Amino acid sequence: MTNIAICAPATPITREQAAALEALVAAEFPAHRVTFHEQCFAQAGHFAGDDLVRLSALLDCANDPAVDAVWFAKGGYGSNRIAEAAVAQMNTHARAKSYVGFSDCGYLLAALYRNGIGQSVHGSMPVSARSEGGREALRRVLRWFEGNTSGVEPSLDGATPAAAFNLITLAMISGTPLMPDLSGHVLMVEEVSEHLYAIDRLFFHLSGVLPRLKGLRLGSVTNIPENYVEFGQNEEEIAQYWCARAGIPYLGRAEIGHTSANKVVPFGLASPPQHH
Repeated sequence: MTNIAICAPATPITREQAAALEALVAAEFPAHRVTFHEQCFAQAGHFAGDDLVRLSALLDCANDPAVDAVWFAKGGYGSNRIAEAAVAQMNTHARAKSYVGFSDCGYLLAALYRNGIGQSVHGSMPVSARSEGGREALRRVLRWFEGNTSGVEPSLDGATPAAAFNLITLAMISGTPLMPDLSGHVLMVEEVSEHLYAIDRLFFHLSGVLPRLKGLRLGSVTNIPENYVEFGQNEEEIAQYWCARAGIPYLGRAEIGHTSANKVVPFGLASPPQHH
């Protein structure tokens, strides 16, 4: 039995989304138990409750000795506002857990990884449970909770530490007390709903602040708004351009992003994929 606690460090989900995940788990993963913290449904303006409400819920889940893993319900925006306080108040039970999410929740994954708390994992979130594509992405996470690494990003080799982030989230983390040391890592990055010139600008910033990486992989860059003047380089050409300028080995693509193909990326050296 894996006890999975779900909280919403950024924006809320609906009870219908929660029910869809509960139904998936009951039907296909009876060895897991998912528990949604009531805070997942709270609302304070944009956020799933104010900062204190979100922080308290995260600590309820992280510090509970009966919980094996914490799954972030949804991204959006807001986990950065509680990340530093959260890691400062986590206990020894929090250090034994996995923490799964992506996009805005990268702020928490970064803070946890920097502080050596538990296992940070890039993976899809319960908000996606109402579509079949979303459920397929969630099955990868649920299988990973069982110790089945078939849904892990296939380039992971178990010998090179890895991390995966949304581009703008990582750019915002850099230079703050949340930023982990990614020296020697393969860094995977993805983005959604940003203009190509903004992608270029993010790479400009990151190429100037990142440590010496083992290499960079580009995940999916989706829902790019059209600009009135075409940028002239696509997302992969932009990534290659800045990697070349910064002396970062460009290693190709990664199967991560805001798509149903989003794979699981455990940070560090955890659980390489099983090659069948």
